[in-house]
Amino acid sequence: MRSSGSGKSGGTGGRGGNNRGAGNNRDQKQGQGQGQGRPSKPRPEERRYDVGPTGSHEGPKSGRGASARGGAKGGPKQGQGQGSGRGRWAPATSREYDARAEERNRERYASKKDVKPPKTFPGAEQEGERLQKILARAGYGSRRACEELIEQARVEVNGEIVLEQGMRVDPENDEVKVDGLTVATQSYQFFSLNKPAGVVSTMEDNEGRQCLGDYVTNRETRLFHVGRLDTETEGVILLTNHGELAHRLTHPKYGVKKVYLAHIVGPIPRDLGKQLKDGIQLEDGYARADHFRVVQQTGKNYLVEVTLHEGRKHIVRRMLAEAGFPVDKLVRVAFGPITLGDQKSGWLRRLSNTEVGMLMQEVDL
Repeated sequence: MRSSGSGKSGGTGGRGGNNRGAGNNRDQKQGQGQGQGRPSKPRPEERRYDVGPTGSHEGPKSGRGASARGGAKGGPKQGQGQGSGRGRWAPATSREYDARAEERNRERYASKKDVKPPKTFPGAEQEGERLQKILARAGYGSRRACEELIEQARVEVNGEIVLEQGMRVDPENDEVKVDGLTVATQSYQFFSLNKPAGVVSTMEDNEGRQCLGDYVTNRETRLFHVGRLDTETEGVILLTNHGELAHRLTHPKYGVKKVYLAHIVGPIPRDLGKQLKDGIQLEDGYARADHFRVVQQTGKNYLVEVTLHEGRKHIVRRMLAEAGFPVDKLVRVAFGPITLGDQKSGWLRRLSNTEVGMLMQEVDL
């Protein structure tokens, strides 16, 4: 039975005694908590979770509970706040403890020997790279595609056909071939440029003229040109960072042929080709053409093809001029197996793996 006296005393003792919706059962519990300062089971919105050092439920001095200051729902567990003095959550471990644990772990594993991974195939402990990885880097497709090349017995290392997967190869010393053509196993680059007229055949020019280096300024590695073309001659010129290949391509010993198209004004004698093949006396010795033919004739204008393996300066222009036919326009259309094709003037293209292999085969690499 509700009494007016108990309701007043509950209102003075705590929040539970205010008039927020009274019920008979609730008023009886509030009456039982008379004189204790707060009801034994307050409503959820009235609970306080600030636990002091002694574990007693004292009101927060700041006027806000731990849950309002970022605590988890339900407040900190009993004993977590002990020692903090303010009821705040303390970390389970300190930085000093973590540092000591890390030091103990280092000491524990310092004396242990390095663990060797299990062998996946015989010879896995050897140095070098897997063959399929080298082929993939050289541009022969994905590693799976390169594994199929090995399965088809199309790959050989140092003259022996490889039939097993996972063989390790030393890119610096081992010779790798696919279908009989040498693979550039290192990070070499090979380009063909259709040099326009007016471009100097140097990588840099002190006079500020347009040069070959202007076409490869965005390359990470330093490239250099293979041979030269005079400023007014157009056509194929190779750029690479493979020093040995560049040296052999330009050395007379290997006789790499170059094909030129020259525009001259006739009429020309029938034996002009024979004169060029027999040799033309120049100021620095005889110069001989390997092949000569007339490609096109329009009136007195002739387009002739000259093939030779020499690389002396202005060799084609000097030979034809000495024979009595100065050259109006000269284009190199082939350097060994690399042809100009439909490559536009000023365009740079990367050589394919087959073309690189053919170049190396040309000079016994």
